[in-house]
Amino acid sequence: MSGKANSTNTVLIIEDRPSVASVYRSHLEASGYACELAADHAAALELIARKQPFAVLASLELANCQPASLIDALCSAAADAAVIVIAANASINAAVDAMRAGAWDYLVTPVSRNRLLTTLTNADQRARATAAASGPRTSGQPAHSRQSTMRMIGSSTIMADTQRQIAAIAASSAPAFITGESGTGKELCAEAIHAGSPRAGKPFVALNCGAIPRDLMESEIFGHLKGAFTGAISDREGAASAADGGTLFLDEICEMDLQLQTKLLRFLQTGTIQPVGSAHTRKVDIRIICATNRNPHEEVANGRFREDLFFRLHVLPVMLAPLRARGGDVAELAEAFLAQYAREEGKAFVSFCPAALERLSAHRWPGNVRELQNVIRQAVVLNDGETLEAHMVPPHVGQAQAQAVSGFAPQLDGRLLWQIERDVIESAIERFAGSIPRAAQALGISPSTIYRKRESWSAMPA
Repeated sequence: MSGKANSTNTVLIIEDRPSVASVYRSHLEASGYACELAADHAAALELIARKQPFAVLASLELANCQPASLIDALCSAAADAAVIVIAANASINAAVDAMRAGAWDYLVTPVSRNRLLTTLTNADQRARATAAASGPRTSGQPAHSRQSTMRMIGSSTIMADTQRQIAAIAASSAPAFITGESGTGKELCAEAIHAGSPRAGKPFVALNCGAIPRDLMESEIFGHLKGAFTGAISDREGAASAADGGTLFLDEICEMDLQLQTKLLRFLQTGTIQPVGSAHTRKVDIRIICATNRNPHEEVANGRFREDLFFRLHVLPVMLAPLRARGGDVAELAEAFLAQYAREEGKAFVSFCPAALERLSAHRWPGNVRELQNVIRQAVVLNDGETLEAHMVPPHVGQAQAQAVSGFAPQLDGRLLWQIERDVIESAIERFAGSIPRAAQALGISPSTIYRKRESWSAMPA
């Protein structure tokens, strides 16, 4: 990346503390970005007009700053830019509000160099992908990256890779196929792909194939005419027609009946829909995104999913990692949910005590992000205060893991430190049935640390 200032690599930093602004600037310029500094709202708007940055890094700690007003002004002035806000822990409510107002992402101070660069890299890749896919846009057009009011939270390596993948996939019109356990955020991922795509201003229509009776599924997708079947008292537009020009998201696609799979395949081949009871077809222009919590390859092998349909849909695969493999993302998600539910329930919570975060981090989260979301909401509804304490966390959270880890505390008995470490880690892996991500979660380290240590142990004397 070139350091030359232009609209493709310029970052505007809005920060009224020179020392902090200087740190951000040095990190970014060392990585090839061109930086502009503004100490207040007015200077920022003037620089946006002149420099047209692809990203705006805005502190919510500016003197006399009204966060909602600032973000609204920045999103209006920098229609094509990713507006990234920086908030202190005490201001996380304002940061979440800013996301809903249109900000692309938020960072919580202190911001590490790696976190800052990962965020800017993601924003840069999305800007380039969108520009390549849609060509120049006028300043009056909405930025694709801000069409969705939802976002995928997390700064772990796994989530950074997923976000980069989403940004690349978003620019394409090819079908995307999302897999992952229940509760990992597959619909949110689909929304993010749509929001970053050239179709962002068009409809996003979601349909859960597992929640609709099989005999009604065809009508839900393709629509029907009045009198087509018992209960069809009027014409009805199907999801495919409603999504024309935009994105149709088919959740739990592996639940779809084989006969309807044939009709979906025909639709993908021809781009035409035929409502139930109609003799006529019509063209629609939609992008298909599918998701399932099953293993689609096994479904094909067992004859429950058509192989030809699978290859039509499985063009751009995305696999979402379970929450237990995402390390520090648990704390980030918990803080975002705490801010959201404290505001919705009228509670005073702004942070967690360390012991509460430790319990949340120790839990395996079989229900993934959805389970974490429910746990935080329950804690907020049943308690109050500025700090969410450990005793407010539901009793089942983190207890089994803590007991499991305590079972392999070692004795020294003359061993070297690396040998003790090896025995503790290998015992944890064995206790969790060979699962390195689960063992890492229980021990409070990352899976990559275990892999790296195992490699170093292989070079040690027996």
